[in-house]
Amino acid sequence: MTRPDDHVIVLFGATGDLAKRKLLPGLFHLARAGLLPDGYRIVGSAPAQYAPNDDAFRKHTHDAIAAFGRSEPSGPVWQSFEDSLSFGAADPQDPAPLLAAVRAAEDSLGGQPRRLFHLAVPPSAFASVIRMLGDTDLAENSKVIVEKPFGSDLASARALNETIHAVFDESRIFRIDHFLGKESVDNILALRFANGMLEPIWNRDHISHVQIDVPETLGLEGRAHFYEGTGAFRDMIVTHLIQVLGIVAMEPPVSLAAQPLRDEKAKVFEALRPIEPGHVVRGQYDGYREEPGVAPDSQTETYTALRLEVDNWRWAGVPFYLRSGKNLAQHREVITLGLHEPPLRMFRADLPRREKDRGNKIVIDFGDPGWIAACFLAKEPGPTARLAPATMTFRYAESFCQKHGLEGYERLILDAMLGDQSLFTRSDGIEHIWEASAPLLGNPPPLQPYAPGSWGPEPAVTELIAPHQWYLPDADGDAIEVLAEAGSESAQGR
Repeated sequence: MTRPDDHVIVLFGATGDLAKRKLLPGLFHLARAGLLPDGYRIVGSAPAQYAPNDDAFRKHTHDAIAAFGRSEPSGPVWQSFEDSLSFGAADPQDPAPLLAAVRAAEDSLGGQPRRLFHLAVPPSAFASVIRMLGDTDLAENSKVIVEKPFGSDLASARALNETIHAVFDESRIFRIDHFLGKESVDNILALRFANGMLEPIWNRDHISHVQIDVPETLGLEGRAHFYEGTGAFRDMIVTHLIQVLGIVAMEPPVSLAAQPLRDEKAKVFEALRPIEPGHVVRGQYDGYREEPGVAPDSQTETYTALRLEVDNWRWAGVPFYLRSGKNLAQHREVITLGLHEPPLRMFRADLPRREKDRGNKIVIDFGDPGWIAACFLAKEPGPTARLAPATMTFRYAESFCQKHGLEGYERLILDAMLGDQSLFTRSDGIEHIWEASAPLLGNPPPLQPYAPGSWGPEPAVTELIAPHQWYLPDADGDAIEVLAEAGSESAQGR
């Protein structure tokens, strides 16, 4: 593949949690894989009161990679990577240290390296950082990566887009969602459009419903300040799950280039029907209000399950069920496509509903490294025509070498350096999603409590998806379990 041009990469929020866990280890893995430019420099930045010097930043980076990276920070690659690191404090009123650090990095490379700014900062700081880049010469010859959330409603999303567009045109803006950088999510395009056995059935004539399910076992993990102003719907549903829905539901693009691919996703978001509050379950786990930093009367949801509809020719009448939340029974990242059931009169009629529901499905696990399963009914051996569920599974880990596989952030940072916007969301798509969300945000249903370690508020969650049921596959993909109730024997045994 083509390697990026020489770059100066500036990480705003370089001492924060995201940089420590993902960005700095990811950049080092790109360096070890030989995917960074021939010439690169990495400049960390933070407000002056948090700013270390160059040596302290290098030690911080070493410790971050040792703790969260996939390879040890040692040897010639580490030495070269460490030499590329420098730090420049930046305050909106005093950007001079950052300007000096960027100029020094560019001078050390020579020529005209490109600039890539990664805004790993709280949403409240987006506007001031963008304006600072515009008020200096830093925005020239540069691109910018913007972290979620992309606004909190339609008005704030439009205001944020206007602020960014005042400095950067859309071709230089990369709104990052690490879900879209996953190999297993990207593979949905190949699964859909490269296989004649699946492409013809990917529509309302054959698919009865779609589930996109991302439960989390984690709680707040010390992020109460962020989460209190965000909640599960803004944190996960808008930013991640609806983006995955766009790939599942999109029409075939004329190519996988950025514009046609993003055009088709934007059409899906434009076709979203307004989210009805009656089709949403909002939950809050017991004990959330006792978490440090949480208001004692907090109305922030830690769980959201909802029904969405895409009002176009391909998907009219097909419900999309999305679910995510904190402190749930299991962490998974799964798409389930339920197929219409054919008549079964020729087979034994006493097949338990639980068993029958485990067939007629395509399941995509998009956790790293991920797998794909076809779930169907087969005849049990014996003298009678009795059916039993069966599964055929493809596993990435067993089928391809994972040595040079890239995690979501790594893939997307590389794409940003290359200027490839295919897997980044666009301003109009974001605004369409917030527009569809307006009825829910204006009239949210009341919170319902749920126990930590359960599957959310019952019976509301089960009633939301009826007559279908929530499904989660076993971690190895060998069988499909029905998780109809939070307290069911299946849920308790897993």
